[in-house]
Order: sequence, then structure tokens, then C-alpha cells
Amino acid sequence: MKSKLAVFDIDGTIFRWTFIAELMQELTRKGIFPKKVIKQTEKVYFDWKDRHGTWDDYISTVVSVTNSALKGVSEKETDEAIKEIILHKKDNLYVFTRDLIKKLKQKNYFLLAISASPEKIVSEFINILGFDKYFGTVYEIRDGKYTGRELNEIVFNKHEILGNFLKENPQINLKDSVGVGDSSSDISFLEMVKNPIAFNPEKKLAEYAKSKNWRIVVERKNVIFDIKDFEFGN
Repeated sequence: MKSKLAVFDIDGTIFRWTFIAELMQELTRKGIFPKKVIKQTEKVYFDWKDRHGTWDDYISTVVSVTNSALKGVSEKETDEAIKEIILHKKDNLYVFTRDLIKKLKQKNYFLLAISASPEKIVSEFINILGFDKYFGTVYEIRDGKYTGRELNEIVFNKHEILGNFLKENPQINLKDSVGVGDSSSDISFLEMVKNPIAFNPEKKLAEYAKSKNWRIVVERKNVIFDIKDFEFGN
């Protein structure tokens, strides 16, 4: 029976991009979403790329636009798009977290993923990696079609999800627990684990991790850095 726990975010932590953006792009490529959907995200995307905007601004826009465009789309069409994404993107992983997952599995850790990505994508992706449990965003479906409504808010409640999971699984504890995240929304669950790791963190998480003396790891090209000290840019 597994008692040690490792908790991972997915987008930008294991997967080298974000699945909600992949879904938006794939559904547009297939003609299920109109082309204007991607155009609605272009400004915030390039603002982020050019360092005039933030990642949070971009991803929140993608989520909002995708949720709206999903209304009336069939579950079957979306499932087919998800299978295409997983088929072509399943190996698009960071080396650090990919290898960490392998090591933790060898040490008999219970692997838990808590992601704001759509649950259907999370389940397909996580099964390949051999995780024991996952939580993702659930979208309402009626009569085989999406309503555009989210039934949960993972991004703001990761600590609650982890807390409830531990209550329901008392055999699992946080004694030697590990947590890995990349954004400020991961702080709440990283605070709960014994060994938090801020991986490729955005500024707010990096600042917080530094103040708490958490491990900070950055993977750039084919080099992995353990950051001991650093200065923040503007």
C-alpha cells in the first residue's frame, strides 16, 4: 500500500505547453471552432511573448474564449480532437519532471495530478505517465454537447482538492511528500507538502519560493539548473 505522496501540476510543469491552448488550436484546425477564436487570443499571446503582458493574462483569455466557443460543440468531436492532441504531443515533456516521476514511482510514491486543464485531456495524458489519481476541470455536457459551463474551479482550489483527497485516503500522508508547480496558483498546494519544488516558476511563485527557501529548478534547452540565488528583473 502506498503511503508517500507526490503532487504535480501538469501544464508548464510536466507538459511543455498548456493543454487548454492545444485544445483551442486543434478544434480550430479541424474547423469546429471558427478562426476568430484564435484571433481573440493573439494580442494577449504576443503581449506575453514580448514581455509586455503576463502568462496569467494569456491563459485566462484562452480559457474564457474556449469555454464560450465550446458551447454547442459535440462531445464526440472534442474527444476525437483530444486523442489527436495526445497522439502527437504525449512526448512533449520536461526532462526534469519526466525523470522525477520515474524516480518517485520506483520509490512507491502515490502520484497525484491536480490540473486546471480539461479533465478529459488530463485523464488521457496522466494514464500514459502512470499516475494513480488525477483531478481536472470538468465541463458540463448535456445531450452529447458542451454547454460552455465549468462544473468546478480547479485553478483556485488546489489546496482544497488536496485536503479532501487526504481526508478520503487516510493511509496517505505528507511526511515525505513532494510537490511540483510552476505558477502562483500552485502555491496553495505546495505549502502543504514537505518538499515543494518551484519548477520554471513565473515571477510571483519564484519570489514566494525564494522567501520560503523552497527548491527552485529551471530547465532551459538541454540544461537543468538548481537555482540557489538570483535577482529579479523588473
